[in-house]
Amino acid sequence: MPTSPQPQRTDFSLDLIGRFICNGLDEALQSTDKNKYPDARPFDVVVVGGGSFGSILAAHVFNNDKTRSRRVLVLDGGPFLLPEHVQNLPMMGIAAPGPVQNDPGVLREFCWGLAWQTSVKAGFPGLAYCLGGRSVFWGGWSPQLLHAEMPTTASPKHPNAWPADIVNELENPLPNGDRGYFRQAAEQIGTTETNDFIHGPLHDALRRQLFEGVKAGKVTDAVPFAELPQLLDGVPASKKDLFKLEAPLAVEGRPPRSGFFPINKFSAVPLLAQSARAAREESVQGFPSADGADVRKRLMVVPNCHVIRLITDVVNGQAHVTGVLTNQGFIPLPSHGVAVIALGTIENTRVALLSFGGITNYPLIGTNFMAHLRSNMAIRVPRNKLTFLDPSVQDLEQSALFLKGRHTHADGSVGHFHLQITASGGGGGLGTNSDAELFQKVPDIDLQKPFRAADLNHVVITLRSIGETQPQNPKSRITLKLDANDEAGVPRAFVEIGDAREPEQASDTPQTKNDRDLWNAMDKAAEEVAKVFNGGTMPEVLSNGRDGMGTTHHEAGPLWMGTDPSKSVTNADGRFHFVDNAYVAGPALFPTVGSPNPMLTGTGLARRTADKLLASMPHPVAPAVEAGFTYLFDGTNDTFKQWQRAGTTSTFMLIDGAIVAYPAGEYAVLVYGPKGFSNFILRLQFRLDAADDNSGVFVRFRYPFKSWPDLAANQAVQNNRGRIAEFTGYEAQIDDLARVDGADKHRTGAIYDVEIGNAPGQQQYQRPPLLAPHVWHDYEIAVSGEDYQVKLNGQLTTKFRNIDLNRGRPASADPFFGFLGAQSHSGLTAYRNIRIKEV
Repeated sequence: MPTSPQPQRTDFSLDLIGRFICNGLDEALQSTDKNKYPDARPFDVVVVGGGSFGSILAAHVFNNDKTRSRRVLVLDGGPFLLPEHVQNLPMMGIAAPGPVQNDPGVLREFCWGLAWQTSVKAGFPGLAYCLGGRSVFWGGWSPQLLHAEMPTTASPKHPNAWPADIVNELENPLPNGDRGYFRQAAEQIGTTETNDFIHGPLHDALRRQLFEGVKAGKVTDAVPFAELPQLLDGVPASKKDLFKLEAPLAVEGRPPRSGFFPINKFSAVPLLAQSARAAREESVQGFPSADGADVRKRLMVVPNCHVIRLITDVVNGQAHVTGVLTNQGFIPLPSHGVAVIALGTIENTRVALLSFGGITNYPLIGTNFMAHLRSNMAIRVPRNKLTFLDPSVQDLEQSALFLKGRHTHADGSVGHFHLQITASGGGGGLGTNSDAELFQKVPDIDLQKPFRAADLNHVVITLRSIGETQPQNPKSRITLKLDANDEAGVPRAFVEIGDAREPEQASDTPQTKNDRDLWNAMDKAAEEVAKVFNGGTMPEVLSNGRDGMGTTHHEAGPLWMGTDPSKSVTNADGRFHFVDNAYVAGPALFPTVGSPNPMLTGTGLARRTADKLLASMPHPVAPAVEAGFTYLFDGTNDTFKQWQRAGTTSTFMLIDGAIVAYPAGEYAVLVYGPKGFSNFILRLQFRLDAADDNSGVFVRFRYPFKSWPDLAANQAVQNNRGRIAEFTGYEAQIDDLARVDGADKHRTGAIYDVEIGNAPGQQQYQRPPLLAPHVWHDYEIAVSGEDYQVKLNGQLTTKFRNIDLNRGRPASADPFFGFLGAQSHSGLTAYRNIRIKEV
């Protein structure tokens, strides 16, 4: 059934947002049909998954494609559900799926699902089947991997190594001067500002008490402050170490300037929506109607489209993706196109197994599967135990702190963990309205219930401990469940992950001894911190326990990066070693998982992969400019935005590094706006879509965006400001048919409408060969004094001396003369590499 072009109504709502952001797959495929639209182009990048990292990568490609050369298609198996993070919206009784003891909220039954089967009991909340994926529900914690958590050399203690180039580009400025990808990611998701979301007396008091306790050595495995990076901006020198306890929350809660609203908690949906709307606006800007706008969109989002697998050709063990098979049909990929799998760690692996099974290092796919160890403790501390809290403070306040730890194992290896600490206190008791009070205040909405116990005399504190599991555990892996098919009739994934309990308590797939030791060390650190807050003794414990394996949404590693194809699945750019055009986005790439939530690292890697795609995919590159010449248009948006349209309904777009004219009604002229010129040599290339296209290049005309009293009576000018170029300058014509009357003075290479002959004011014209469509032709227009000369593909076509001193005046005589422009008249004529040499 064709997608409805109109927003759809339900009994309660009008789906404007969904219709304005999304497209149906039928619309996306129609936009690539050259039989229907002459300017149709295929999708160069197909992103499989519109969750956290697929959206980030797609938006980055769209926004940073300076030549507007690539079209991006985002496919997601779920619907458009929420326009932003659930916690930014009014409380509607909906929350993220959390541990079993917490109410998951009604959304779980509508959009959360477990796509795979597993041996893990009560684990894996599954996937959020909706645009934005888990980013719509996550807690916002975004710590950065320490350098020690990304070893660049493999050893028995560190069996996996991160590519050194990756670590360098994550941590340090890039060769082009841009900030490193960790920093870029932190700025994008909002973790670089101090105290913009959590601040106030309670927060200050808890932070100081924890700081003093750690400094005094009361938390055994705490990483020394001197070894921790300073991730936040605006930190006073006197508080440099103190502020290393700030929670790295992806929340912007304070506007950067008056009247500017913050984005609140980060999710990927606004990012994707903004890109989709920008693509739409770009596709209709200047056009009289929206007909054919989808063809001109550089980014389209298709929800409810389940990807089954990638279709490949394989030659000598090397695969090339030729298309994407979905539950709605097949999407072809051009030879230069790429596919990016961004479905989440487990589903990424399943698609890889289904798509690339049997290729060279197929056995590695799905191994190196890692997750996080996690414990939760909720305590209640009397306010008088908080040494630095003013007793008069009774407002409802929140605090969030972050403490990094590491534990040295008996074999000399090191395990990393951290504590996410959240507190609530004051407010005269939360009573029965605690959910409404806390829903938008606490970072972890799946842990908000314990905060109901806060009152004027007590502060409730939750300590969530998270630690890494070791890589290359043979008991943890992802395979295909060949006897269990999904709705599309293909095998589901089967997930095995070792139980980290002691062997006598564990299942038949125990985790490593080091992982068990690390979990014990994490729990010990949480108890030590609890004592720090309670003046040295253990406080009242409201709840305490370990979460099951696979409940953190932090699965990682089964498609890990590396430099050796025999010891890793993907290369440093996230591309499969054995597939030349298939990439991965997300934590499935991580060689080691470390303790942090994978959001910051995954965001940085997605941005890096997007940059690598932009650099590696075919796109027009303006050649080095000739000596003395300057580019007026070099194929990028930086120079295209210096051109302005004068005229009526015809318009121009930057597509694939070229200015493409879209005629409609009377012609328009795209004017180089910054200045006019006097004597010059103008060089450019143009391309015809059909042999009967009609266009031209105007030189030395009046500035058309100014009122000219002597043209006030000229109705043609009043109806179309673009015609000022015709009446006050000269046009080097492009029209092989000379359609006005068949005369050579209206033909390609001539100065339009100037009589041919040797008399004064006439041009000396030689007809050039007919122009072939779909190829680029070189045009050169030289003007010196009143002498004009035109060359086409190196052949001189006309010479002309102007004797009408009211036309073609140089900028040196009048600063509002001497302007240049390209015409949109008939056919999709394109222009590129426009450069000039002033003489």
